[in-house]
Amino acid sequence: MDKSRALPVFESLSSGVRLDVYRLLVKRGPEGLVAGEIGAALDVPPTNLSFHLKALTQAQLLTVEQEGRYQRYRANIPLMLDLIAYLTEECCSGHPEQCAGLPTACSDRVLPPISPSPVKP
Repeated sequence: MDKSRALPVFESLSSGVRLDVYRLLVKRGPEGLVAGEIGAALDVPPTNLSFHLKALTQAQLLTVEQEGRYQRYRANIPLMLDLIAYLTEECCSGHPEQCAGLPTACSDRVLPPISPSPVKP
């Protein structure tokens, strides 16, 4: 990922409603939710919600699949992990071992593997 790809993702998450939608869908995992369920869970009116879902979908943070007359939305988890990797790729000036022990939700998947420092004689 590069800066030009990261910026629209951050812009789409700059709304409190969109951030709530995305976090809800991350929590739901691959099952996702249909738009009505999202609106009910977050108490967002349908017209307002469709505006936010469109913005998140255009930023590719969400995928949408037609199911009869409903649309099921899912969080794009690989994109989220790419974004986290982009943010942390320069972690500790290229010395990720300095970040060991920092509490993160998915540090083992995002940060490079931490190798022990070589023992100096």
